[in-house]
Amino acid sequence: MNMAPQLRDIEAGMKIALSYPETKTLPLIIGESDPEGCAACGMATNPSNAYRNGTMYSSYTAASFARKYELAEKYGVNLIGAVSWSFEFENQPWFYGFRDLATNGVDKPVLNVFRMFGMMKGKRVQVSGNRMYSLQEVLDSSVRRSTDIGALASKDKKSVAVMIWNYHDEDKNSGGDEVVVRINNLPAKKVKLTEYRIDDELSNSYALWKQMGSPQMPTENQLSQLQRAGMLQTADVPVDIKTNTRTAEFTIRLPRQAVSLLKLDW
Repeated sequence: MNMAPQLRDIEAGMKIALSYPETKTLPLIIGESDPEGCAACGMATNPSNAYRNGTMYSSYTAASFARKYELAEKYGVNLIGAVSWSFEFENQPWFYGFRDLATNGVDKPVLNVFRMFGMMKGKRVQVSGNRMYSLQEVLDSSVRRSTDIGALASKDKKSVAVMIWNYHDEDKNSGGDEVVVRINNLPAKKVKLTEYRIDDELSNSYALWKQMGSPQMPTENQLSQLQRAGMLQTADVPVDIKTNTRTAEFTIRLPRQAVSLLKLDW
């Protein structure tokens, strides 16, 4: 993968919008905001499009959408949304590599990233991290060194949500990384922490389908299992955390190409 071309195209579009007085203050919606073209090119013609089935697509989506917000902040544009140019392909093989968010009625991991985004309410808040690539570095050369462990966070009156990803352009397995999360200035003395996760074991119908032997005609029982696996799942039971100093700190282990949403409610 290579995130840089997509983000540079978005940057160029923002500059064009800002260059005209008639458009520089208008709300911007990024159309067809995807890693590459040809939504209808499956694995038969483009084997590399298999990435659309699994966690590489979901982690890429988390990391790239966060940079769209950074670009909007950098240039002061009124970004209100972005569109994934995805389709529904009827009567096609299972997990065929099309740009769709579900296959034969079973949700793919990438759809769960959008479910996570939908759980983030209120205003975006500042994040920092020692493994998060700078916007300029991603624009210049994407994610080529260590993995990009970054975050996007939001807050409203009764909750905080933090999306964390562990992305790399190369889709390789690894043991993952320990990530220390620190959230400051919480207004409550105790919060409930719920972690939602997309990885090789959770919220991942594609991984389960491969474990089943990649059936093209799943049984009713297999179909039911696949549909459940396609839903957004929690990594563990919710836990209560005391925040006497208005700070919550905890550690999670995040596999490569995984995405977690940490939801704190009070």
